[in-house]
Amino acid sequence: MANGKYKEWLKPEKLALLGEWAESGLIDEQIAKNVGIACSTLYEWKLKYPEIAEALKKGKEVVDLEVENALLKRALGYMVEETKVEENGIGGKKVITTIKHIPGDTTAQIFWLKNRKPDKWRDKPTAEDNTQDQNIIINITPATDKDMEEYNEY
Repeated sequence: MANGKYKEWLKPEKLALLGEWAESGLIDEQIAKNVGIACSTLYEWKLKYPEIAEALKKGKEVVDLEVENALLKRALGYMVEETKVEENGIGGKKVITTIKHIPGDTTAQIFWLKNRKPDKWRDKPTAEDNTQDQNIIINITPATDKDMEEYNEY
């Protein structure tokens, strides 16, 4: 297993480095490359050495939470303050602060709902969703001349 290379990566400073790489958004394949091992070896290390698995998990949780928060902010909309400095032509400066509302993004809203509430917001109904409809039988017969006469009386 990489000639005992794993021992080096069990040291606190190396575990911290693994966590930092995961937090910066690197995937396991990229982390393995940085360590100088095959990705399959990194997977073996994660199974054999809980310290390595935990360092990577904690790093990924941090960035995942940041992305979740950014997605939620974008889905709901937010306020942003813009500051602009204008010169008045005679050496004076005027600071203009504007607060703008950034509206919620429907794509972010759809993505959030489909992933957080798939039972209610999925695109394709499942077989379970259609079970009630299977028991409904609608019989439609063509209208007769008599039916049309009664209809036209109204």
